[in-house]
Amino acid sequence: MTQSVDVAVVGAGITGLAHAWSAARRGLTVALFDRHPQAQGASVRNFGIVLPIGQPAGDRRELAMQGRRWWKQLSESAGIWTNECGSLHLAYRRDELAVLEEFRDQSAECDVRMLTPAEVFDRSAAANPEGLLGALWSSSEMCINPRAAIAKLPLWLNETFDVQLHFATPIVNVDYPALTSSEGRSWHAERIVIAGGSDFETLFPAAYEQLAPTRCKLQMMQTAAQPDGWRMGPLVAGGLTLQHYQSFASCPSLPALKNRIAEETPEINRYGIHVLASQNDAGEMLLGDSHEYDDDISIFDKSEIDDLIVRELRRLIRLPSFEITRRWHGIYANVPTEGNLTAEPQPGVRIAVAPGGSGMTLSFGLAEQLWNEWSGTLPTDKSGFIGQS
Repeated sequence: MTQSVDVAVVGAGITGLAHAWSAARRGLTVALFDRHPQAQGASVRNFGIVLPIGQPAGDRRELAMQGRRWWKQLSESAGIWTNECGSLHLAYRRDELAVLEEFRDQSAECDVRMLTPAEVFDRSAAANPEGLLGALWSSSEMCINPRAAIAKLPLWLNETFDVQLHFATPIVNVDYPALTSSEGRSWHAERIVIAGGSDFETLFPAAYEQLAPTRCKLQMMQTAAQPDGWRMGPLVAGGLTLQHYQSFASCPSLPALKNRIAEETPEINRYGIHVLASQNDAGEMLLGDSHEYDDDISIFDKSEIDDLIVRELRRLIRLPSFEITRRWHGIYANVPTEGNLTAEPQPGVRIAVAPGGSGMTLSFGLAEQLWNEWSGTLPTDKSGFIGQS
């Protein structure tokens, strides 16, 4: 027997959950599918941070700020833990300080300002005082526990909007308007969203070839809960991050900083390392990360990468405990340009993948864009965000 819904979403990571919520908020019936008993991809293998400061000024940063508002709403409505901690980009070299000051000067729309070392220590229990020249403070960043949030959101969607949950249900064929599972069950949907990361290659290989995404592997670690309830304060980044995020690309001093990093620490660029540290609700520190692409990706993780990440983080932060209790890697899809990874392989079917590993930051805003385009309407439900898309 074929079941019918208004919307089918394939993939229960953050992108799929964002699309399911956006559709349900418009009064549409939604079925959510995932091949695993719970999401296992990039959505549960990241820092769990919303990072508007990492997005280029303009539409992309506004999408990030929209995402921040949605996460705040989920904190209130679904009991998702969030921490509006802000961020500190620490400067230990003159070229790092120059880039941060230039970013401050060209970012009037952002709530950012430069801090002296003394002001940094007032905000951060983690910043290493040795050689610190200053820091850029941003109020926009937010921390989330990704594994807890991604596990809780489907249940909340089911309870609040009656979203149908079909976990451990691989979808093996999509022929609009039909979807078929590996067990031979079928559904019909007016709209179908494929949100399974790079796994959409198995359903639509031609679309995958046309989009030509690259796969990026990152390595991360987690410490034990810090003793005696120690909290770090804002999430922390350093000079390596300035060459990673596009938001800093227009700073005039950035080329000199990149040249210095390439000359002094070529091993950092070899593995695409930039370092961030955040803390979850359990007090555990999330540390990372690296970037290896396509043919450089191995099934084996590299201890050298972990050692380099810890080395660079020890230059930035001091923790009560650097005891590592977990190590893992994640893989996400990216496109050669800075555009969104979307395609319409069949009428009524949309492939949706958050760009550049920014799913926690951008998925809600991108989902709203698509559903405004598809339905031409704003949500009219109990979400508390009526008309604020």
